[in-house]
Amino acid sequence: MQPPKDIAIEDFNYPLPDDRIAKFPLANRDESKLLTCIGGEISENTFKNLPDLLPSDTMLIFNNTKVIHARLFFSKDTGALIEIFCLEPYQSALSSTFEQRSHCSWLCFVGNNKKWKSGVISRELTIDDKQVTLTATRREAYTNAWVVDFDWTGGISFAEIIEHAGVIPLPPYLHRDAQDSDNERYQTIYAHFQGSVAAPTAGLHFTENIFKQLNARGIATEFITLHVGAGTFKPVSTDTIGEHIMHVEKIAISRKNLENIRDNCHKFIIPVGTTTVRTLESVYWFGVKLQMNHDEDAMHLAQWESYSLESHAIDTRQAFDNVLDFMQRHQLEVLEGDTQMIIAPGYKFHVIKGIITNFHQPQSTLLLLVSAIIGQCWRDCYQYALDHKFRFLSYGDSCLFIP
Repeated sequence: MQPPKDIAIEDFNYPLPDDRIAKFPLANRDESKLLTCIGGEISENTFKNLPDLLPSDTMLIFNNTKVIHARLFFSKDTGALIEIFCLEPYQSALSSTFEQRSHCSWLCFVGNNKKWKSGVISRELTIDDKQVTLTATRREAYTNAWVVDFDWTGGISFAEIIEHAGVIPLPPYLHRDAQDSDNERYQTIYAHFQGSVAAPTAGLHFTENIFKQLNARGIATEFITLHVGAGTFKPVSTDTIGEHIMHVEKIAISRKNLENIRDNCHKFIIPVGTTTVRTLESVYWFGVKLQMNHDEDAMHLAQWESYSLESHAIDTRQAFDNVLDFMQRHQLEVLEGDTQMIIAPGYKFHVIKGIITNFHQPQSTLLLLVSAIIGQCWRDCYQYALDHKFRFLSYGDSCLFIP
């Protein structure tokens, strides 16, 4: 098999006309089309029928991250409009940053950057009948972004500031401004922990009725958290994927959640979305690194590290036991780590048995991940979807892939 680093990204191209990209969601989440590819057999269904299509011993695992209103707009005295896109807190934890009540710092993209060479920009807000002044000061450049210091009056949390003052960050390929309806529809119904700048879109199809059906069929469910970064939209611009720099995303999983996954790892584990795949497989490799006594950097996974660790692979349950033991030793109720992991054809999966996902952009790392699960069959699936008028990308239709 071709080494993953040598894979040409051009091999993962396909024609995607703009009119096939869903610009808005359907009226009802679970009425989207569902393409199934099970054992190589491709067919069309409706998402509301998903529970009947899953093996009876399935455990579905969801990413319960919540998309923040990451785009903040300021008007300068000159009339120039400055957009500040909050990516992640600068040198502090997400949870503590959202709790701050007067000051915090973020890594940000800055739109119309040339119009804001220096100085403080501000805007006036009314939040819960309180008058609030929010200011932003740009600091130094930092890895293709800027450090921006935010200060505000009123004694309210930054979580409230960004919820009221910010705009939900829709994917750039939608080519439209966010509408009020996107505040609800660009979130899963189970979104809980704030921190993402993009939705885990495979979960957008799930409804309370679907969860009731899953429960009725005895299909187990569990929730973990991976905060999706803006890098998820970053195209592969290099000829081979070995030259592409993968983005880093932050993971958080409670001890109880990990124990439940560990105790059910013998089941047919199907993650909902590519972010959940990355999380589960990354936690497995955390456990491998702990087995190798790499405690100091065990909760960090570099881009290609899993491939070099394959010769040290261990039983899945043992890997999760190692992580839980680590948490016990350090008295941690929540596992926190980060992953830069890239999953490409040639990767050997240790936790998951399939995936529920949306259709992904041509020449994207997400398409590489899908190919790693179902092989070259991805081409037949995508061609079937194009031929049968499926809707593509974030607000589009869904897939159930079981190799």
